[in-house]
Amino acid sequence: MLFPAAVAGSLPKPFWLSETHKLWPLWKAMGRELEIAKRDATLLWIKAQEDAGLDVIGDGEQSRQHFVHGFLEFVDGIDFEHKVEMGIRADRYKAMVPKVVGALKMKGRAHETEARLLRGHTTRRTKFTLPGPMTIIDTIADDFYGDRIKMAMAFADLLNQEALALQADGIDIIQFDEPAFNAYTKEAAGWGIEALHRAIDGLSCKTAVHICYGYGIKANIDWKESLGGEWRQYEDFFPALAKSRIGQVSLECRNSRVPPHLMSLLGDKQVMVGVIDVATDRVETAEDVAATIRLAMDYLPKDNIIPCTNCGLAPLDRDLASAKLQALGAGAKLARERWG
Repeated sequence: MLFPAAVAGSLPKPFWLSETHKLWPLWKAMGRELEIAKRDATLLWIKAQEDAGLDVIGDGEQSRQHFVHGFLEFVDGIDFEHKVEMGIRADRYKAMVPKVVGALKMKGRAHETEARLLRGHTTRRTKFTLPGPMTIIDTIADDFYGDRIKMAMAFADLLNQEALALQADGIDIIQFDEPAFNAYTKEAAGWGIEALHRAIDGLSCKTAVHICYGYGIKANIDWKESLGGEWRQYEDFFPALAKSRIGQVSLECRNSRVPPHLMSLLGDKQVMVGVIDVATDRVETAEDVAATIRLAMDYLPKDNIIPCTNCGLAPLDRDLASAKLQALGAGAKLARERWG
């Protein structure tokens, strides 16, 4: 299908599941009640994505408190009881993070329940997101390895275990979220991609890496304002990604200052073109979305364009996120009618 629409990953959690408008929300229930609430929220967003006309469906990360820590909860060797404050994304903002205190090992499956729920409740293509190795080590303190790259490779091995299992669950696309690539661009082009290759080893399903300028929170908005008239971070590692074994790469496009010609650096990759801005309350129109797709066609073969959100929608109001999903689906449909 031409212009298959998808979301980058997260969607807002309903008020009855957790706190709202937060990246690290507290759950509203415990035990069995929490598991039921997570399941119900996931089913709600599967239906909402289908109703919006999206072609690739995700679980909205409804079962994860945070896109990184939701995976780390299933890893041995991590101390969640004695969190420390740490600057992340090159000290863009501070966060309370757990510590690596021993050799890393999976406790078991991390996301089997969510993946099978997703696969069992849609006939459309499915995508499941995992945090990338570089972003994980930028969101956790190290009291054991003493070497960032060594720790990243250890996490890559664990991610690979889970990714292979997700593929066996029937997931069509496995996406690794690497916002840290834009904070450490030179490292991203080197060991960052090497770690991704380790994470996707043995996969035959489609793979993706999501790289963006972050959620629409104040710290990220302020950082983007400091980047000047053009955001050229992608330029440092897109040529290396073009040569990589990753199948899809994201690019923040809607209302961004990324020079659009940087899309052409990705060669023959499929590109998740961000056509929905997650940092504004303004809802795009179908015409807005189609116009951004048309811009991408100046630099990419139209068969390689995947209309997508710039980033996750987790901090947004639920009704606003729903409206943006509707715009995404309608805009992709309009583009297919015009240029299909």
